[in-house]
Amino acid sequence: MNSADLEQIKRRIEEYRTEMVSSLSALISIPSIAVRQTGPEPFGKPVQEAYEAMLQMGTESGFAIYDADHFGGHIDFKGTGDGIFGIVGHLDVVPEGSGWDFEPFGGEVIDGYVCGRGTMDDKGPVIASFYAMKALKDCGLVPEKTVRLILGLDEETNWEGMGHYLAFVPDTPDCGFTPDADFPVIHGEMGILVFDLARKFGRSQGKGLQLRQVTGGTAANSVADAARAVIYRDDGGSYEEIKSVLSALREANGWKINYKGIGKSLEIRTQGISAHGAKPEQGLNAISVLMSALGCLHFASDDVTEFIRFYNDHIGFDLHGERIGCAMSDEASGPLVWNVGMIDLNKGSVRLTINVRYPVTAEDTQVYDAIAAATLPFELGIIKGKHQPPIFVPAEDPMIESLMDIYRRATGDEESQPLVIGGGTYARAMEGIVAFGARFPGKPELGHQKNEKISIDDLVLLAQIYAEAIGTLAGCARPEVKAEPKVETDPEAQPETNGE
Repeated sequence: MNSADLEQIKRRIEEYRTEMVSSLSALISIPSIAVRQTGPEPFGKPVQEAYEAMLQMGTESGFAIYDADHFGGHIDFKGTGDGIFGIVGHLDVVPEGSGWDFEPFGGEVIDGYVCGRGTMDDKGPVIASFYAMKALKDCGLVPEKTVRLILGLDEETNWEGMGHYLAFVPDTPDCGFTPDADFPVIHGEMGILVFDLARKFGRSQGKGLQLRQVTGGTAANSVADAARAVIYRDDGGSYEEIKSVLSALREANGWKINYKGIGKSLEIRTQGISAHGAKPEQGLNAISVLMSALGCLHFASDDVTEFIRFYNDHIGFDLHGERIGCAMSDEASGPLVWNVGMIDLNKGSVRLTINVRYPVTAEDTQVYDAIAAATLPFELGIIKGKHQPPIFVPAEDPMIESLMDIYRRATGDEESQPLVIGGGTYARAMEGIVAFGARFPGKPELGHQKNEKISIDDLVLLAQIYAEAIGTLAGCARPEVKAEPKVETDPEAQPETNGE
């Protein structure tokens, strides 16, 4: 693809600006939180609606589409040769959480931004990728490798849809990227674990302050931005001293702690700051705030008291597993990342959902063995859940170097280097895929957080970068125009006659 073609493609994408914004706003208005169910909509009606909208866009633009039983599918820009260049995105989103300044699923355009859940993770980047393909096609270029935009539908949960899709699709990409992380390019992703710490409680030893319920968080891979506890006294005592303790904590730490009476019980609510579970340092965990507050109270149940003490002594506000014993690091990855995603506690049991990102040179057994040593004395069981092993590609790999060159030409950024991240992307789902964008260096991390939004200028620039990446790595070019055969004639030859 020559420079003249590239300039034409960039202009065409700029012409798409209004259409791209409209398409993204429509997608954002669909609350596509994946909820597994039986029937023809395996991840729920909203996810299916977003999926069908993208497939319809593909059909209307003249691309071929493929649907794997509504578990996922793709949009193909057919190539002239063998091989597939893949762009792997997803249309599901995490729950919206609370505290937004605009409607999470409104798709509003405010001050040059498209606003709402999924604008950065991952609907905005999917739209940018689609319009990159469309620009190449509309400008008359044809790829050698088939360009395939793969649409995942449950990336934020269990990846069941991608597994189903890969089991049924007749062929898979040789190489490509997922637009679901950071620029300049990701050459490693830390291992990911999701597990529960669980314990059953015995009966309360007597009358006094009882902990009826604790809930908090909406997803393992998000920092909990809200938590709630309900306590009650069965000894006829007052809540005034407890209220004073909570007020003092609020004043001393600047925490958002609120309480109110509900019948004969007292409800305590804490508010934190949401963030992606891979970057918990950017948030404040409302569960940890609540557990710190509960640790200042005196409960009648020894089991409840012991669990609260365990939490505050071995977890608290730690971000790297320091006090639970699993802190580790390596040169490529940096330190292990620890996030408490959810809690569900009642009078009979507790279940704490943890999300860990461990270094690329480590193994999951090292993490579990370290945690087991700390949890065993507190009678906490470990219930293993999701595990995604780490991936790592050397920075000198030709694919990484090509994407770095494309990013640098588009942005002028010569300082940024290939990254290893704690996030987990569909790069783990198939060979030859690496994460490439979509967040630019220096821009705030808004995925999984309130007030998620994307700059329209960035959306256009994303499409232009992705068009160059696709055009370069999939071998896009203009079809050769075959000249008509030239017929040699003798100027002195006499025309044939019929003899008259």
